[in-house]
Amino acid sequence: MTGADTKPSLRDRLRSARPEAFGADPAGARMERIRRSPNFADGVFQNPEGARTRPSGSMIEFAKGYFRKEERARRSPLGTVPVHATTLADLAVPPVTGLRVTWLGHSSVLTEIDGRRVLFDPVWGERCSPFAFAGPKRLHPVPLPLASLGPVDAVVISHDHYDHLDLPTIRALAGTDTVFAVPLGVGAHLERWGVPPERIHELDWNETTQIGGISLTATPARHFCGRGLRNQQHTLWASWVVAGPEHRVYHSGDTGYFSGFRDIGAEHGPFDVTMIQVGAYSEYWPDIHMTPVEGAQAHLDLQGGRPHGALMPIHWGTFNLAPHPWAEPGEWMRDAAEEVGQQVAFPRPGESFEPSGELPSDAWWRAVSAPIARPWRRPKVTDAAPVDREEVDLAGER
Repeated sequence: MTGADTKPSLRDRLRSARPEAFGADPAGARMERIRRSPNFADGVFQNPEGARTRPSGSMIEFAKGYFRKEERARRSPLGTVPVHATTLADLAVPPVTGLRVTWLGHSSVLTEIDGRRVLFDPVWGERCSPFAFAGPKRLHPVPLPLASLGPVDAVVISHDHYDHLDLPTIRALAGTDTVFAVPLGVGAHLERWGVPPERIHELDWNETTQIGGISLTATPARHFCGRGLRNQQHTLWASWVVAGPEHRVYHSGDTGYFSGFRDIGAEHGPFDVTMIQVGAYSEYWPDIHMTPVEGAQAHLDLQGGRPHGALMPIHWGTFNLAPHPWAEPGEWMRDAAEEVGQQVAFPRPGESFEPSGELPSDAWWRAVSAPIARPWRRPKVTDAAPVDREEVDLAGER
């Protein structure tokens, strides 16, 4: 029998039939490197602190609330989201301070730092899903076409979930000269989608690569990974520190709150701006996504325990991924930041700002948001003496 007569193995046939959006599993030398990682044990990547990656509580009760008509309505804007019309001409003007941040919706952020352009978690697809006909759909259009973004020096991916690693976007960027910085194992997806291996910098936690005079460091996060029907936990998730000669920024990716923020801040901070995940939280998965109050605390931890720099909330406003109201992350973050005295940037999708300048602070979502109950607000306890009920003029009792 000749080599040409040899039939493909069952494994090879199944791999070729796998939907392209599922990406590829690490294999060969890549898988050997994964097995040597200090963060890989018992056949899977491990979190820095224990985390439940599967929803807890009654999924029947969760489904009842999630799919109830009135609940679905609260999780979407009531009208057109006011997207800022960024143009290539706007981005062609260098930032005055050397650092400019443009929120493009969800966790997608263009950061112009010390003469270099870094694009975090770019998602230009219509749905964060492996299928074009199903899955969470955009609640607002992309602020500008990907081709109008201009040249990008580096694309940084936090992990391989569909709302952070988008097949059509990666395919488009594969045809440019940009390089990719990704967590360990994620390079397998990129190679399947046409990114040349020499343009992929694949990092374990606390590893650093240099691109065009800036350093990109993969730092720990508390989350998980997976795209296909079988989640093998063979690709790492990460937060990222990007540092230039004059500025440094932090992008959280997706993460639950954990004590490691203090360690990241001590080693790499303080930061001119942190981009912190504060949306898609739920009591059903408290260990893998942060609430706004946890996000505010994470920022303080990263800054050495005190208010410093600018905080920009990300991972909200673009996709419906959790039971909370659509605009709740924005409202809650305003309160949480005010309580600790931290400056927060609230750009519209597509809006640019320079962290050391005037920050966008308009609550733009209120014009298209349903009323929000603000359950995080609690009555303030005072030391005042109790008041006799008979002395109070109660409305409706006279």
